[in-house]
Amino acid sequence: MSGVTTHSATNCPAADPNPVPPTFVVPHGACDCHLHVFGPQSQLVKDRVYTPPDAGIEDYQYLMRVLGLTRAVVVQPSIYGTDNLATLTAVAKGGREFRAIVVVDEDGSLSQLRDLQAKGAVGARVNALFQSDARVDDLHRLTHTLAEANWHLQMLADVSKFSDLEGFVRRLPVPVVFDHMGHLPTQRGVVDPGFQSLLRLVGEGSAWVKLSGSYRITEKTHPPYTDVAPFAEALIRANPDHLVWASDWPHPHIPTPMPNDGHLLEMLTNWAPDETIRAKILVDNPARLYGFDPAAKEE
Repeated sequence: MSGVTTHSATNCPAADPNPVPPTFVVPHGACDCHLHVFGPQSQLVKDRVYTPPDAGIEDYQYLMRVLGLTRAVVVQPSIYGTDNLATLTAVAKGGREFRAIVVVDEDGSLSQLRDLQAKGAVGARVNALFQSDARVDDLHRLTHTLAEANWHLQMLADVSKFSDLEGFVRRLPVPVVFDHMGHLPTQRGVVDPGFQSLLRLVGEGSAWVKLSGSYRITEKTHPPYTDVAPFAEALIRANPDHLVWASDWPHPHIPTPMPNDGHLLEMLTNWAPDETIRAKILVDNPARLYGFDPAAKEE
């Protein structure tokens, strides 16, 4: 597929090159559970909604050093389709403290998953953002293959658009991780039935959620996106053991001005002022979910 920009593709700005360090002590072993790498442009799929500037692993590792992060999970973006080369190359360069979430065909084989696993992949991502119920009906074969590989399913979906979110998740044979706090607009409120279903799933340990992507659901223009706080705080009250934090760097295709990554990490102190809970979200939970060595938390 060609990397020529389509008429519908939006050109994205670059991430803020001057991240500010957080004011709190980030514990060793802290993990950014959702980032992307971009480049080369020639590998982008033609039928895409955005075109990002190149953002390489070296750029991201600079951000890690400033923020005090130890581990990272590189997530395959939609604009590369099922060509996971850029994602896996970044993980190889990052080393043993990096993992990958890839995109595979729904009829992908166990042997294909094993090959990807050897390169650092631990889960597969499905984009169901604009067609939730229609999309999930096609996942039966894929999730059973994921279960054989001991992977999880990561979903980009607006939980307010599911007719039976709880039934769907409970029937799956694999853990489910929801991107960006369930991706429902904040104006729907925490009382939204889909979000309430998500809270129940998290509370019982049937689902995981990434505390990320605030700028994708907010009505505000700049951090700390105060309208997002009730959602994050409700998730933390439901079950802090099934939450992880993520930057979503380099923030492609967002509706707000480009945020500073230091400010995004700082928001976690507002949502989780308790240091022990922050350590779960930043260190302990990612180690369990992504298979990092727990012993490596301590220097």
